[in-house]
Amino acid sequence: MSEKEILKKIWPLGLTLLVILLDQLTKALVVKFIPVYSLFNDDCVVPVIGDFLRLIHVRNKAVAFSLGSSLPAETRRLLFSFLPLVIIAIVFVLYFKNKEFTSLQSWAICGILGGGLGNLIDRFFRPDGVVDFIDCYFFGLFGLERWPTFNIADSAVVVCGILFMLSFIFQIKETPQ
Repeated sequence: MSEKEILKKIWPLGLTLLVILLDQLTKALVVKFIPVYSLFNDDCVVPVIGDFLRLIHVRNKAVAFSLGSSLPAETRRLLFSFLPLVIIAIVFVLYFKNKEFTSLQSWAICGILGGGLGNLIDRFFRPDGVVDFIDCYFFGLFGLERWPTFNIADSAVVVCGILFMLSFIFQIKETPQ
């Protein structure tokens, strides 16, 4: 790899670090200033945009939408901590080995890695579970009055995952037939 290629791979890792830092900083602030399970105490809910967007403090020992919360603790630990760690390591290695990623794809992968690592830090170092705190009104869509509570790491994974998929769709459209 040339120096230019190495820099092209390393520069997007700044997004990985930024996501981890913002995620952990916001979670630390939530833990310090908002009582856990504040959802059940209106005095502890912090409105940001009225009732549409508010901050609360909940813990999630499962994955997205609390999937897997009924599994035994050891199974959850294996499935939601060690398996993602292995997957993140594989993605990291593939990121450095692949020379075909576009700039957008590289940045998107690094955003996904940052989000994954942000939540893994919680899984390993917060025994009560991942700190979630962003609570949004969801207009009753899909039968949900409010969207499941999430955090900065979750947002990075979703937004960067969508960008990553869209980058392939647009790349396919640009490829001559």
